[in-house]
Amino acid sequence: MAITDSETLEEVIKCLIENFSIETQGVCDQQTLFEILTYAASNRDSIENIAKLLNNVPTANDIRYHLNKINNFEELEAQVNLALKSRIPLGLKKVV
Repeated sequence: MAITDSETLEEVIKCLIENFSIETQGVCDQQTLFEILTYAASNRDSIENIAKLLNNVPTANDIRYHLNKINNFEELEAQVNLALKSRIPLGLKKVV
């Protein structure tokens, strides 16, 4: 059984929402923020370009405003990696 790009995106967003909370307001809700960041990262693109390409999303400045609330990106990166690793199916995990 193959997993699609949209299923992968949905699972990543679900994982992020379950494990992290970034206080948002207005048109920039947490799910939209995670979707934009995931889309930008997976396409190796900038937040600015993604905000221009997608319809009905917050501006790049709105996104950066919420990202500026994060104090320690290194710690957050480690936490995100652990959360995502926890979702790897057992059949795909490396035996060490």
